[in-house]
Amino acid sequence: MEVSIRLILLMVLIAVGRGEGQPVENFYSKTCPNVEAIVKQAVFTKFSKANATLQATLQATLRLFFHDCFIEGCDASIMIASANNNTEKDADENLSLAGDGFDAVIKAKQAVEGACPGIVSCADILAIAARDAVVLAGGPSFSVELGRRDGLVSNKSQVHDNIPDPSFNLSQLTTLFARKNLSQFDMIALSGAHSLGVSNCSRFHSRLYPVVDPSLNLNYAKQLMATCPRKIGNPQVFVNLDPETPKVLDNVYYQNLVAGKGLLTSDEVLYTDPESQPTVKDFASNPGHFNAAFIAAIKKLGRVGVKTGNLGEIRRDCAAFNNED
Repeated sequence: MEVSIRLILLMVLIAVGRGEGQPVENFYSKTCPNVEAIVKQAVFTKFSKANATLQATLQATLRLFFHDCFIEGCDASIMIASANNNTEKDADENLSLAGDGFDAVIKAKQAVEGACPGIVSCADILAIAARDAVVLAGGPSFSVELGRRDGLVSNKSQVHDNIPDPSFNLSQLTTLFARKNLSQFDMIALSGAHSLGVSNCSRFHSRLYPVVDPSLNLNYAKQLMATCPRKIGNPQVFVNLDPETPKVLDNVYYQNLVAGKGLLTSDEVLYTDPESQPTVKDFASNPGHFNAAFIAAIKKLGRVGVKTGNLGEIRRDCAAFNNED
């Protein structure tokens, strides 16, 4: 019995040293018990200053978390800045990530460092901030699993093959999410984050011209064409992803899909493809089902590619590796 116990302990120590493991709730209960309250206050302060851009700021924080987890895992590698423009945030797919999301995490990290220096990772702060953004947007609250370490790699070349494109069909979306251990059901639930935020005309222009995509509601298409002319002009023209309740994270997003008001191809395909249509209909009719699925999916998302042990570090500055700051 004693030999077995020693063997188990040895295996645990080896796993921790290699960086294996998953985040857990209350990870900082002894070392930084107030971390969630500190981040919440910093995030709330940041968002309260956004005023007219609150919707975009909330979306920015959620998108930042999603993009971070999908590239190198949930390790804050997307936060790294480089004078050579060769890190994740410099990739074309990430140039649309709003600065407010980055700033929210940086401000929260500064506040946490003031109370618990060198204890809490930027990856965990980003995860908490994403949860707080969901709640501030009227979405469901949930407990955040913590214990991640910050990644030691941030490479621009790793981005393209890991971020879904607005033109993706259901098979492409399902395949990409499966690579992150997320099911098609999880993917549909996480797509509900498109209940918030905006998109540039260039991301859906092909659905309007030269011929209107038949899956688009015709009146909705006319509204979009009034905002986004055939000749793409001002790149700063944006359209709400959710035309009905753009400031609230809710199941109206799915009702829009049923009504042919999914802005991106990758949105509307969730309804037009018979394989995923039943789930969309269920979420559209049952907000409780959507909320439960969204919570389960975003928790699973937060476990993707987690680093522990010597596979990561606790950055002093979220924008720089410790050996570079």
